[in-house]
Amino acid sequence: MSTKMEIQFNKEGKPYIMWGDNVIQLESDPVTDKRYKEKAEQELRETPEIVAEAIEELRKLLRGETGLVIPIDRDDFLMKFLRPCKFYAESAFKRIQAYYKFRLAHPDQCYDLTSTSVRAAFDHSIVSILSPRDQHGRRMMLVESGARWNPRDVSLTEVFRGVQLGLEAAMVEPLTQVNGVVSILDMKGLTFAQIMQFTPSFAKMIVDWIQDCVPIRLKAVHIINQPYIFNMLFAIFKPFLREKLRSRIHFHGSSKQSLLSHVDASALRIRHGGTLPDPEIPGDLLWQMLHHYEEDFKVANSYGYVSNNNKTK
Repeated sequence: MSTKMEIQFNKEGKPYIMWGDNVIQLESDPVTDKRYKEKAEQELRETPEIVAEAIEELRKLLRGETGLVIPIDRDDFLMKFLRPCKFYAESAFKRIQAYYKFRLAHPDQCYDLTSTSVRAAFDHSIVSILSPRDQHGRRMMLVESGARWNPRDVSLTEVFRGVQLGLEAAMVEPLTQVNGVVSILDMKGLTFAQIMQFTPSFAKMIVDWIQDCVPIRLKAVHIINQPYIFNMLFAIFKPFLREKLRSRIHFHGSSKQSLLSHVDASALRIRHGGTLPDPEIPGDLLWQMLHHYEEDFKVANSYGYVSNNNKTK
C-alpha cells in the first residue's frame, strides 16, 4: 500500500489527507463529544435556552445595522460569532461590526480572500492550519516566519492573508469555536531584513484584528526558536497588546521541553519535540485541500458592508 500523501475524499465528497494515523480535514460536524459539550456549557454558557435567546437577540440587533450584508437567517453563521463571545448577543454584534469594518478599512489585506488568491503562504509552507488537535481539542496553527519566509517570494501581506484564510476555514468548525486555537510562531532563522518588513502601523493592525475583530478563541501563542534580535520585533508589537493577550504569549526559545509542557507531543512536529510523522504534509497539499472549498470562500468573501463587500480593492 502506498504511503504517499494525497488528497482523498470521504463518502460525503469532503477532502482529507492521511498523515500517518491522523486524518487531516475540516470538521464541520456538530459537537457531540460529551467532554466538549460540557466544556461549551461551563465556559461558554451554551445551553439550548441561552443559545436560542442569544440567536434571536443577535438577529434583532443585526436587522438594525444598515448596509451590512450577511446571512442573518443562518444559525450556523451566527454561532461562529456567538460562541467566542460566550453567547452575549451584544458582544457578538460588536464583534461582527468590528470584523467587517476591519475588512472595509484594510482592502489590500482583505480583498478576495480565496484559496486561489492566497496560495503563496501555503506553497512555501509558511502557514499551516490543519494538523491534529492538541490535548484540549484546540486547532493548531503554525506560522514559520523565520528561515522559511523569504519576503522577496512571499510578502508580509501575503503571509497575513494566508493566516486570515486559514482561520476563516477554522472559524466554521464547531469544535474550534468551542475549544479555540493555539498558534505556534517558529522564528528560527529570523533576520534583520525580515524585521524591517514590520512597521508600527502594521503591528497595530494585526493586534487590533486579533484582539477586537476575528471571532476566534485564541487560547495561546507559543513563540519558539526566537533569536536575540526577536526582541526588536516584539518591541514593535508590545505597546498594542492588552493584558489578556499578553498573558497568553509564551516564549520558549530552543527548549522543546518548555513547549511540551503546554502542548502534547501528539500535536507537534518532530522538529518541535513532537511525535507527528515525517515527512510533514507539504504546504501545497494543504492548499489543495483548502482549494476544494473555494466556492465557500467566495461566498464568505461576499459578505460585509455594502461599501465594498470585500470583492475588489
